[in-house]
Amino acid sequence: MTRRTTSATAPSTLLRRGEIHSPADPFATAMLVTGDRVAWLGSEAAADALADTADHVVDLDGALVAPAFTDAHVHTTAAGLALTGLDLTEAASLDAALAAVRAYAATRPAGEVLLGHGWDSARWPERRAPHRAELDEAAGGRPLYLSRVDVHSALATTALLDLVPGVTARDGYAADRPLTGDAHHAVRAHAFGALTGARRTEAQRATRARAASLGIGALHECGGPEISSEEDLVALLRLAEDEPGPRVLGYWAELVTDPKDALRVAELGAVGAAGDLFVDGSLGSGTAHLCAPYADGGTGTGLAHLTEEQIATHVALCTEAGLQAGFHAIGDAAVTAVVRGVRAAADRVGAARVRALRHRVEHAELLTGELVAALAELGLVASVQPAFDAAWGGPDGMYADRLGAERAAALNPFAALARAGVPLAFGSDAPVTPLDPWGAVRAAAYHRTPAHRISVRAAFTAHTRGGWRAVGRDDAGVLVPGAPADYALWDTGALLVQAPDDRVARWSTDPRSGTPGLPDLTPGTPAPRCLRTVVGGRTVYDRLNE
Repeated sequence: MTRRTTSATAPSTLLRRGEIHSPADPFATAMLVTGDRVAWLGSEAAADALADTADHVVDLDGALVAPAFTDAHVHTTAAGLALTGLDLTEAASLDAALAAVRAYAATRPAGEVLLGHGWDSARWPERRAPHRAELDEAAGGRPLYLSRVDVHSALATTALLDLVPGVTARDGYAADRPLTGDAHHAVRAHAFGALTGARRTEAQRATRARAASLGIGALHECGGPEISSEEDLVALLRLAEDEPGPRVLGYWAELVTDPKDALRVAELGAVGAAGDLFVDGSLGSGTAHLCAPYADGGTGTGLAHLTEEQIATHVALCTEAGLQAGFHAIGDAAVTAVVRGVRAAADRVGAARVRALRHRVEHAELLTGELVAALAELGLVASVQPAFDAAWGGPDGMYADRLGAERAAALNPFAALARAGVPLAFGSDAPVTPLDPWGAVRAAAYHRTPAHRISVRAAFTAHTRGGWRAVGRDDAGVLVPGAPADYALWDTGALLVQAPDDRVARWSTDPRSGTPGLPDLTPGTPAPRCLRTVVGGRTVYDRLNE
């Protein structure tokens, strides 16, 4: 139901007869929003007194109102290209992938550089990537760039390689293997450089629309010179300012070597010189930097892209400029380099100043107890992706193939990080894994390694408030008076409170717990359905009355 009255102040919306997820009042069934802020939460009896003065009254009919999710690691344009173009994440075999390439190529204009994503030969019965000749045939002799699911290696047709001068002399080029390292970056830069402005905007809009439909109110865009372009970042930030949709907070992953570099990053509109500033690669591509060799042979210990001194200089200069720093680090050797570099920076500019900036580590998958303690000591935020464990964890998953069962079981230790006090911010790394916030919460609560599980409540906080804390904002990602009105309405079953237990996950519907409830995310149960997403008091997705 909607009513209109005259108001001399900012427009107000009263939501009532639902369930409001708020630590300020775990029993609240109504919420008042004035302008772009939460103004009040409370009971139905109190809401009666507000109904006649609110500009809009929304009958929730039992729906859950919860803070909007924040996805703390996204590649917006690349994710949109996967949503609107060639996406091989569902290809179950080599033949299926090649058939998808043929079908896609037939739909695209002649002369266009083809872009695709998502192949994963580790899941295919053939256990190998397409040979270049096979890919050339499937693409009809056209230029094609095809990133692996982790985006740290790629396939390219001969026609595309011919457009990149000197590529065969670059590190990471091999005639019989996927491209990695400098060769991959050069080919990717050329392929994405061929995007028209219209195609890029289409992709960015697609990602923001999908995010809004999933109750996501903010995206952390992780751009950088090796994975996108300044033009791409600036265009995305402008789009987010000009059009309704999720907020976009941009990171630019360029190494800072002098104060002018830090100033230039800030001038781009980025909130930090962070995100995918690569210290290493990925486990799937065999390029994550490890202390001990890979278990599957032939890949050594991976690749190291930055030295401890480069890391230290970057963090020190960013700290002095008041700019957040951060790094992509997956393997234990890579995270060790980050820890040592940040410690060295703290020695130069002061530990308190370093901690205050909440510098970030993206992924941080293979951790020892000592590394977990060091992340907490240095105030580093762990920007992590629970869907990685769901996709590749477990005794039969890709991680076990690459690392062996013992090291694979050590990956993504969310419980240890939470116990140590390391701030957690959840994201998808889309298009590496899809935008799926409730799926990420479920994956963290039901981690394939039971010792690494955290409660649904802790996981939900990491995917809502955690993303805001990761950019230095403690006032957002939670529904309390004065907070930004970023929220979503959900169609869900009974709300439950999960109590920690060493043996099982115990659930309660007892309201005397005094804890806001959340949907039942037991594996196999349906995910909540988003009915409406609101950002800054403005509706950006709406299916409430359908």
